[in-house]
Amino acid sequence: MSQSTIGRDTPQVTAREKLNGRALYAGDIKQPGMLHARVLRSPYPHARIVRIDTAAARALPGVRLVVTGADTPAKLTGVHRKEHRILAVDIVRHVGEEVAAVVATSEDIARDALDAIEVEYEELPAVLDPDAALAEGALEVHAGMKNRAYEMRIDYGDVEAGFARAAHVYEATYHAHSQYPGYMEPMATVAAMGGDGRLTVWTSTQSVFLARARYAEALEMPVSKVRVIQATTGGGFGGKIVEECNSLITAFLASRLDRPVRLVNNRLDDFQGARASVPERVRLKIGVDADGIIVAKEVEITAECGAYQGLTAHVMYVTAMRSDNMHRIANVRTRAILAYTHNPPRGAFRGFGGQQMGFALNCHMDVLAERLGMDPIELHRRNAIGQGEVSVHGWKIGSTGMLQCLEQVRGAIDWDEKRRRPRDTGLRRRGIGMAAAMHVSGNRTIGNWDGSTVTLKISEDGRATVLTAECDMGQGAYTVLAQICAHELSIPVEHVTVAAPDTDAAAFGIGSLASRVTIVAGNAMVRAAREARDKLIALAAEKLEAAPADLEAVDGCVRLKGVPDHKLTYAELARMHIFRKGGEGLQVRTTWDAPTEQPDPRYFGNVAPAHSFAVQAVEVEVDTETGQVRVVDTFVSDDCGRALNPMAIHGQTAGAVVQAIGWTLYEELQYEGGRLMNGNFADYTMPLARSVPDIRTGIVESNDPTGPLGAKGASETAIVPGAAAIANAVYDAIGVRITALPITPQKVLAALAAQGGAAAPKAQGRHA
Repeated sequence: MSQSTIGRDTPQVTAREKLNGRALYAGDIKQPGMLHARVLRSPYPHARIVRIDTAAARALPGVRLVVTGADTPAKLTGVHRKEHRILAVDIVRHVGEEVAAVVATSEDIARDALDAIEVEYEELPAVLDPDAALAEGALEVHAGMKNRAYEMRIDYGDVEAGFARAAHVYEATYHAHSQYPGYMEPMATVAAMGGDGRLTVWTSTQSVFLARARYAEALEMPVSKVRVIQATTGGGFGGKIVEECNSLITAFLASRLDRPVRLVNNRLDDFQGARASVPERVRLKIGVDADGIIVAKEVEITAECGAYQGLTAHVMYVTAMRSDNMHRIANVRTRAILAYTHNPPRGAFRGFGGQQMGFALNCHMDVLAERLGMDPIELHRRNAIGQGEVSVHGWKIGSTGMLQCLEQVRGAIDWDEKRRRPRDTGLRRRGIGMAAAMHVSGNRTIGNWDGSTVTLKISEDGRATVLTAECDMGQGAYTVLAQICAHELSIPVEHVTVAAPDTDAAAFGIGSLASRVTIVAGNAMVRAAREARDKLIALAAEKLEAAPADLEAVDGCVRLKGVPDHKLTYAELARMHIFRKGGEGLQVRTTWDAPTEQPDPRYFGNVAPAHSFAVQAVEVEVDTETGQVRVVDTFVSDDCGRALNPMAIHGQTAGAVVQAIGWTLYEELQYEGGRLMNGNFADYTMPLARSVPDIRTGIVESNDPTGPLGAKGASETAIVPGAAAIANAVYDAIGVRITALPITPQKVLAALAAQGGAAAPKAQGRHA
């Protein structure tokens, strides 16, 4: 294994083509005779479409197609609940809903055609607040649903008895808002009908097969007639799994024409068409005994999906139960409800519901620690679930580095010393806070399968090609698979090519979600590489007249142990595998399905093959005159099982931390009457380089027994603790606890005013 990059900093295998501008994103794809599409969106949150006049648009020179909802298939579509057409028919249910589309020979003509469409609306009353939507007799977004998109009930143990024996009980309500995915590349798609009647779609996606199933269903086509190819994808963060409508509309338009169609969202289109994260209100009540052990937990969640459900039920499900598994806890009661409104649809986002509860739970733990006179790190340590234990939901913890993460963070940020320092009394005051989190690596909830299939080919030059359906959207999936393949075959990582996912070439795969690629596809990759290596050794044994046990695969050769010059190269062996009687190209195909189970109706079952943990500590500075909060230092410790590529883990963790800082302090979608008022990067304030500190990260290697080479998912967990860590640090600095995100200067100043100014300093230090 002299050439292995496992455990070493390794640049992404896609880096060179991205840096030299040769990577082909969907918006870069050009096809002969390609046409350009634009979409007309509703300006109202709720309205009846009285009339659509497309005559002027159709008459423009260069316009090839104008369609409305009436032209689309009558079959309803949706990720789970089938509840909308490809384009709106009769009723629009949110601002930005797609009403009509045009296709023309140029983007300029398409824009002009869009302006020429006349739509007469009858504006209708809209319900824009989840509480109002759930009230008795409220206007229904979808008839007969009472605006209840999904409800959950979880009951374990005896919650009342647990609270009765608690030494401290704390109850509070927290508010988490929506966050736009903020990827650099807006949604883009090119689609074309072939002469054989097959539809090919090149798109920015996290799952080619989930996308294919959606297009086939909505267009009423056999799935074998639809081919989806992932273009280079400039960020996903959950927003490009399967919910967006850009690619679906493009596929429909192409199905109506004999020329390729390209649709690229501008940024406003993307803000209106993307699925921002799910806003939630969390009422949390926790009881602890005198030693700080959690004895009861009660949760009530009100979440909002907007006009259509999409993946939001799964997001709320994660909020409701995932964090239960981080602690040893027996008594849990949860009630959760997901409300329809006439706001834009919400959906998947990095962390997938974990960050909403992560904010509430970790703020709660901070309060309880203070009431106990205990360090928050110690409170987390006492309650952390351990390796080999089974959680209240039946999750089997094969590995956990939580305790090591807590200690790593403690030392890295100088936690104990900073906790002892006196509280600042000037205008600018510093404080520190911490939070902990867990996340799944894989998740058996999309049918009774959480597997991955890898096809590995050894070419006649001895190099390897990997075919997989697991997508790389910038997180480094291709790189980690190439590293594993190269490690197992003992070849340079540069000698491995991971092909872009293509439903015609790759076996079925779920795609990049739930931090599943490293552990699920990685295990399939290990199996495939080892089977290929065994084939090479068997062939060499025949040629070298040696027993397979006496041979080894090293540095791209199979050689006799102890006799390094007695060898055959992989190239020679691959050619021999073809050019012989009954020969064929050397390839293997293997599948690895996670040893997990689907949850039962009580939400009990070991759904993930492994679990990642993370702890973050931050130091903030609060300006008590302006209310501005600035993060001056942060350290995140990430338990990733085994760090296959530390450079990639650091990069992805840093990105997660910045997204968490943005969600906590800066980013807020501003709506007035259901209309988005800041749908561009000038007005939607995302954190810039100058507004974040150097992101310091650490890695804990817990070496998961199920993971490939001990690895499990990394970096997605790191987005979960940030909001609470910042909120706890703000409290530490000025004695003000903000329970509604984002933590804006206005909220800080209002809270300070409400308590009559900052808390008085303690002579012996704030935590004496």
